[in-house]
Amino acid sequence: MGKQSFDKAQETMEGEKGRKRQSDEQRLLAKLMLGYEKAVRPVYNASDPVEVRLGITLTQIFDVDERNQVLTLNIWLDQEWIDQKLIWNPDDFGGLSMIRIPCTFIWRPDIVLYNSVDDYSKGYMKALSMVGANGNVFWPPIVRLRSSCKLDITYFPFDDQICKLKMGSWAYDGYQVDVTNRTHNVDLSNYVDHGEWELVETKVRRHVIRYPCCDEPFPDVTFYLHLRRRTLYYTFNVIVPCVLLSSLTLVGFMLPPDSGEKVTLGLTVLLAFSVFMLLIAESMPPTSEFAPLIGVYLTVVMAMTSISVVSAVVILNIHHKGIGDKRPPQWLRYLVLAGLSRLMCLHKKEYERIAQTKARSEEDRPMLRPHQFSSFRTVFKDGTDGEGTKLGPCINNTGDKELRGNITVNAVSQRPRNSTDDEIVRHLRILIDKQEKADFEINIIREWQDIAIIIDRFLFWLFFIVTTVSTVAILLLRPMYKNKHIPDDD
Repeated sequence: MGKQSFDKAQETMEGEKGRKRQSDEQRLLAKLMLGYEKAVRPVYNASDPVEVRLGITLTQIFDVDERNQVLTLNIWLDQEWIDQKLIWNPDDFGGLSMIRIPCTFIWRPDIVLYNSVDDYSKGYMKALSMVGANGNVFWPPIVRLRSSCKLDITYFPFDDQICKLKMGSWAYDGYQVDVTNRTHNVDLSNYVDHGEWELVETKVRRHVIRYPCCDEPFPDVTFYLHLRRRTLYYTFNVIVPCVLLSSLTLVGFMLPPDSGEKVTLGLTVLLAFSVFMLLIAESMPPTSEFAPLIGVYLTVVMAMTSISVVSAVVILNIHHKGIGDKRPPQWLRYLVLAGLSRLMCLHKKEYERIAQTKARSEEDRPMLRPHQFSSFRTVFKDGTDGEGTKLGPCINNTGDKELRGNITVNAVSQRPRNSTDDEIVRHLRILIDKQEKADFEINIIREWQDIAIIIDRFLFWLFFIVTTVSTVAILLLRPMYKNKHIPDDD
């Protein structure tokens, strides 16, 4: 009996010595985990809900995928709640009022991102949880979230986007786990600026939803992020090249109307715009709900470029139309030579005559016809035609031009006509007719060329005004009227 008592006393002394070698944290952890069940809610009364306060600390906007409409963020998911089974007196453990224990040892709320695009197979980081003496548990794991975000690209590249992260408990209703927000804004103390997107504003809102399946409320906390695209990159790589290409369309009108390079230049600019359109379309989501602003601008400029190519072909046709020995219609001469010429400051004095004269037929043109040769008569110094017929002061009574052969040589005027004189007169008539016909054809060609030049100048100013107005209205004024902001309440 004495030996047994001695052994028992020795074991007691060793146990007390072993307990003395444990730290305060070891003793506290052993006490807290004694009989702790992490599979059930940490409340003693089943009717009491666990209030979970949610917040996020945004560290980086990793990516905004416009094509797939996915927002990728790096955050610290701050979760805080009261665990009634993790309460102790700090005086019993050397004044220890805070302990950090593995999160796998305690109960954790099943907080998920409702609009996540991941498969939920990875879970959160196994970070340590900070437990206070009053049972307050704070668990801030680092998480990379990938959420869906419907992007409105109407004002691209001057667009603003509102993305939201909706978080809440997946299995517990509001009577069991009451989810609330810790703050009214996202913590940005550790935020790193993104090169493409500017974070304008953040808000946190709590909502309570009742689904048709259940009578219990399901609260959630929604984090709103107001993002604005930085336009410097797109200004230098998209907008400025587009404006320069549109100016090349105007340069095409500065080429001479008879230059075939006008059509070539227009087609080259049109091809360049098509390449830009394809590059922008690759980065845009394939949706029919919105039409991007830059796409509208490119479409307008491409349409103008196409019209400029067509107008270049028409002007070339007008420029070379005078070769067919056909005068421009009277209405065209009046509209262009007498009207547009004043507007384009290309007015000439001879255009006044065009505006006042009436249309003349082909027979009225000032040139000789072969059948009119017989109507030519030689007028001698004595006022006769060489055959004794006295001519009056008005020679051109029949409408045909007559040759005034006012021969002053006495030998010719005093002698009768012979075959040599007739031959001379006939050759003179042919030369005069050819000269007048050539002058008439030159005038016709010149009229068509003047019409082409005036129309070309008019189209230049018309395209200049349309290009300037469309550029200012679409790229400068239209983005000013966007009204994008975080809603006060859903």
